[in-house]
Amino acid sequence: MGQFASLARGGCPGSPQKSQLGFCRATFRRAVNSRRVSKENHTSSEPADVRQRLNALREALLALHKALLASERVSYEATFGKITSPYQFLQLLTNDPWFAWLMPVTRLITKLDEILDAKEPLSAAGTEALMAETRTLLVASEGGEGFSRHYDEAMQRSPDVVFAHAAVAKLIRPPQTGK
Repeated sequence: MGQFASLARGGCPGSPQKSQLGFCRATFRRAVNSRRVSKENHTSSEPADVRQRLNALREALLALHKALLASERVSYEATFGKITSPYQFLQLLTNDPWFAWLMPVTRLITKLDEILDAKEPLSAAGTEALMAETRTLLVASEGGEGFSRHYDEAMQRSPDVVFAHAAVAKLIRPPQTGK
């Protein structure tokens, strides 16, 4: 319970910062309430499928994030040796430059959590903007820099990352305009 109490207060276990990643509090809140949909967040002005689309995107991004973490952990351990505990892994995730490239995905999940938890009704336009942001982020490029290069390497290294990417890609396809 102590670990979760730390998360509930807004910090990451063992981290002096309130939340360097910016996701501990929102992620904890979503984890506790993940299957309980708040009636107060739904309003009659919210298009019917918007919340469902965002929840599906969130779940797919979490699976992708998990696959990326697993792939990056294997790569890290091949270079530096075994990570001995979950606590050490958390410290590496929050402080080690090796894992810093994953922050854009973490921030995107956090943004989704905040939007889904907000009292304001969701809009189709806001949802489409978030889908476009996700499409822009999840571009793997062998010759790219930063995130896109690391993302390409992870996709080359791990079939799980490829499958998780495909699941997200299905959800973020651009809307079809007339034929």
